[in-house]
Amino acid sequence: MMTINELSHKLGLKIITEIPKKLERKVTGVYSCDLLSHAMAKINEGDVWITIHTNLNVVAVASLTDCACVLIPENIEIEKQMAERAAEKEVVLLSGAKSAAELCYEIFRLIKD
Repeated sequence: MMTINELSHKLGLKIITEIPKKLERKVTGVYSCDLLSHAMAKINEGDVWITIHTNLNVVAVASLTDCACVLIPENIEIEKQMAERAAEKEVVLLSGAKSAAELCYEIFRLIKD
């Protein structure tokens, strides 16, 4: 098992909201979904949630589901307001260049080995 910090370094992810105590949280799964209501029902505690959405509702869903972190793929620009709310709510927000599919595969491979 690996931490969010280790995962971000191995995959070259950018840490948007750097919350030291949260970066040491263990990653136990990965889930990709852009339909917020569906994600809210399916995300497991400890999952890396991959979504293209960059609005305040993502932070709310992340808080409710207690996912490990939120990862925005494809270098999609993150709204300033979202980053600020994520920091306020202590939600780790990451950004990566690869597609959601590539990130799911790589994260799954890393955490299951």
